[in-house]
Amino acid sequence: MLLECLIALVIFGIWFYRWGTKNNDFFKNRNIAYEKPVFLMGSGQEVLMRKKTAFQVLCEYHQKFDGIVYGAFDSRQPVFVVREPEMVKHILIKDFDHFVNRNNFLPPNRNDLFANSLIMMENDEWRDMRNTLSPAFTGSKMRQMFDLMLQTVDEAMTYLRDEYKQEDVANGFEVDVKDLTTRLTNDIIASTAFGLQVNSFRDKENEFYMKSKDATSLSSSQQLKLFFMMLFPKVVEYFNITFLGKEFSDYAKHLVLDAMKYRQENKIHRPDMINLLMEARGMIATDVQKSHFRQWSDIDVVAQCVLFLFGGFETSSSIMSFAAHELMEYPEVQEKLFEEIQEIHQQLQGKAVTYEALNKMTYLDMVFSEVLRKWPVGLVSDRTCTKDYEYVSPTSGEKISIKKGELVRIPSCALHRDAKNFENPEVFDPERFSAENKLKIVAGTYLPFGLGPRNCIGNRFATLEVKAFLYYLVRDYSLEASPKTCLPMELDTKSMTMKPKTGFWLQLRPRNHTRD
Repeated sequence: MLLECLIALVIFGIWFYRWGTKNNDFFKNRNIAYEKPVFLMGSGQEVLMRKKTAFQVLCEYHQKFDGIVYGAFDSRQPVFVVREPEMVKHILIKDFDHFVNRNNFLPPNRNDLFANSLIMMENDEWRDMRNTLSPAFTGSKMRQMFDLMLQTVDEAMTYLRDEYKQEDVANGFEVDVKDLTTRLTNDIIASTAFGLQVNSFRDKENEFYMKSKDATSLSSSQQLKLFFMMLFPKVVEYFNITFLGKEFSDYAKHLVLDAMKYRQENKIHRPDMINLLMEARGMIATDVQKSHFRQWSDIDVVAQCVLFLFGGFETSSSIMSFAAHELMEYPEVQEKLFEEIQEIHQQLQGKAVTYEALNKMTYLDMVFSEVLRKWPVGLVSDRTCTKDYEYVSPTSGEKISIKKGELVRIPSCALHRDAKNFENPEVFDPERFSAENKLKIVAGTYLPFGLGPRNCIGNRFATLEVKAFLYYLVRDYSLEASPKTCLPMELDTKSMTMKPKTGFWLQLRPRNHTRD
């Protein structure tokens, strides 16, 4: 019996090894330079072992290889990683019909909220949902949502003033900027996506904040779960395993569906995503002309609100935090931005900043654009080839063939940090995006929100909330280094999200008018 078990174990071991290394010669057979994979960990072993960040690895590989693409591996999955900006344009815009879908790394599951969100939808279903959600992010809708954003930003600024007014603020006070901005983006999403009023600055452990933080934190257990789901999708599908788990999914469903029912019964209108989804389901009247007539299920509707949470909770707060850090590290940039803010503040005669005023601030836009260049928190854009594709480089003549079902990756962070695309890429220089200089930026080298039809649908929303936060933060406080500030900036290799090794700590010194 023991002998039979040993033989079975050896046979299984051989099969498992062959299964795990099946694609190892994929790029060798295509005559494409590639990073040799490690068993089951692919090209990401240094990230998985917490030796380097994904940001570092992507930038290093980009510099290591030549040519228009190189090969890498997501576990067992071969990935074409694009280096040439012209090919980036073709994939994301010109030849989009060959790359309509993203990398669907989760198996289909009608009970999984994340698997049914816009980012995972494919083909016509994606187009219909994109058309459903797009009206939420038009200029007119942004104006309406801006008031909701501003209420939350005001709560954050009031919290800072009240929390530290008893202290000796001659030298300022120390703040964990990431904690501050995470609470801010949480409350903005609660208001604009879920129609929920919370104040995470006063009620630090409110239910929505705690559940959102747990769901989006990508803890070690979540990372292992995701790794397992990518490796064994059939097992995941068979056992009906969901990425977010039942507790959070049930919470989100009740939150959204109960809000819809209550609003319909009480004829409540609010300029947020729930209202838009109610219009899409025919629950309330709408003046938006439909281009499709798909019936969305409860899961479809709730999934889009949850995606909004994932897209904004961590991402926007990271952009805000990196922006604050860079303004601290480059005081001349901070001073120039303060001068522009002061000018607008005086024009508004001390009243709240308006949507129109914020959008005409050219230097604020330059600072924002440079933050996204240096720290693009969406590190990559992935696409799945939907029909066989052949690309010939107009500069080198190199030819690449990509077959249906194969995966393509565009590393925006590496393109942004390439000295061929941006001179002195490690330097924070908003002048790159002046009216004159931004015309010199080569298309396909700058894509913080992606490009083409499948770019980030919420980019205008994120832009608005980040700019509103920076307006008030720099208006009221001088941003300086504190004893805990990570200088020089060194990313934390233990974290799956981009953040400094010691966190985003800054010293805020109140400007004169904040003491009034």
